[in-house]
Amino acid sequence: MTPSKSLRGPLAGLRVVELAHVMAGPVGGLLLADMGADVVKVEKLPGGDDTRRTTPPEIEGESASYMILNRNKRGIAVDLKSERGRELVSRLVAQADIVVENYRPGTMEKLGLGYDVLGRLNPGLVYCKITGFGLTGPYAQRAGYDLISQGMSGLMGLTGEGPGRPPVKVGVPVGDVTAGILAATGVLAAYIERLRTGQGQYVDTSLLEASLVHTYWPVALAFATGKAAGPMGSAHPVAAPYQAFPTADGWLNIGAMSQATWAGVCEVLGMSWMLTDERFATNGARMANRGALVTQMSEVLVTRSTDAWVTAFERAGVPAGPVKNMVQVLEDPQTRARDMVIKVEHPVAGQIEALGCPIKFSHGNGVTRRGAPLYGQHTAEVMAELGYSDSEIAELAHGAVVHVAR
Repeated sequence: MTPSKSLRGPLAGLRVVELAHVMAGPVGGLLLADMGADVVKVEKLPGGDDTRRTTPPEIEGESASYMILNRNKRGIAVDLKSERGRELVSRLVAQADIVVENYRPGTMEKLGLGYDVLGRLNPGLVYCKITGFGLTGPYAQRAGYDLISQGMSGLMGLTGEGPGRPPVKVGVPVGDVTAGILAATGVLAAYIERLRTGQGQYVDTSLLEASLVHTYWPVALAFATGKAAGPMGSAHPVAAPYQAFPTADGWLNIGAMSQATWAGVCEVLGMSWMLTDERFATNGARMANRGALVTQMSEVLVTRSTDAWVTAFERAGVPAGPVKNMVQVLEDPQTRARDMVIKVEHPVAGQIEALGCPIKFSHGNGVTRRGAPLYGQHTAEVMAELGYSDSEIAELAHGAVVHVAR
């Protein structure tokens, strides 16, 4: 079914207030915005979101890190420490459906903008807080970063070349990104509940849980055997061959998760004898003799190019694919066909590229309406919607309660 090009996403009409900075919260807000919600990003005054200063890289002097996470949102800049600034945010939240927030535990409560206050102001409000370790337990008050969560969740104990090597984190901030995805999932589930009951609620997730949720296979091993899995490079703990192999010009991932795909591997490599060799005949045997398996396969795979092997394995129905760098990924025809590279207009940087929405709908797909906001770009616009007069907006801007971009 061809997705509709409707200008209204499935979340059209939903008002989200993003009281978040850096990554986890903004990722959640980005997903909601891409699905059609009106996301108003509230940035602190002075300075705004710290990713505005996460440079290089820059495009026309604008932070690429900020722009990649905050497109499709409207942005206002408010002094949250001032009484009138907090009043403005309270008026905004009173008309909102969802708040996504990721400041350190206790920060919003000290400002009088926690769920304990805003939930009374707006009983239907769905308020999501993302922290390093969650709001309960002995680590609840600790500050958390993606690197810390990857280490404490076991991910770094599973990532790397093998035993005895230094710990390695996943190459992307998987805890931050996944926490944003969990936040978006959680607030939408709570919003569905609100449609049934009229009652909002508090949603709580963390970087630790967002990292831990990726460990299903090693957790299954730990529950079943009491043993901790270790780093295996690109290999898989319960299947072989399932890893990267060298080719004549690069690297190729081969995923033989079943006996049928293993037979296909042997056929493509011209090594049918491995089907009856007791070292490789079953998955258990292949795992026990993984070193010999990799050696035998690599000797053949290095004789042809990655693309040639991909074609051959595809014909045989064996899952296989090249190991690409980011520039190659962004140029890949499948990436482009899925609208995962899009263009947005930014008032300073001009037309720039960004990652598209990873979720497609049969109708009512959201569209990218705008690039990331300038600092305070929509302050006057949003305040006017809340009933502030031009003179009030000017007064608050002059008093540095808000920042209005020119």
